[in-house]
Amino acid sequence: MGEISFDDFLKVDIRVGVVTRAEPYPEARKPAIKIWIDFGDEIGEKKTSAQVTAHYTPETLIGKQVMAVVNFPPRQIGKFMSEVLVLGLPDESGEIRLIGPDGPVPLGGRMH
Repeated sequence: MGEISFDDFLKVDIRVGVVTRAEPYPEARKPAIKIWIDFGDEIGEKKTSAQVTAHYTPETLIGKQVMAVVNFPPRQIGKFMSEVLVLGLPDESGEIRLIGPDGPVPLGGRMH
């Protein structure tokens, strides 16, 4: 694994947001959910899609605080434009569990 500098790390803008809306994404090649995340006044609401259907439904995502990279360029995912990259880790089966704070924090907070 290659090393990066601390300045390289600082270029990745990882923020906390809350899921405000979520919908099934049946058109996706792999099962996915469309997610809208509010990052507070500075960044606002951004959308993404995530292959997290093994552990989450659209209903269980609403109100959940999640971490996401907010400074990647938008990316077309099928017919849906993804504006952020929500972060997660694979469980023992390779299914994604989302990363978020272990308690409530202000929206838009940047990861340190």
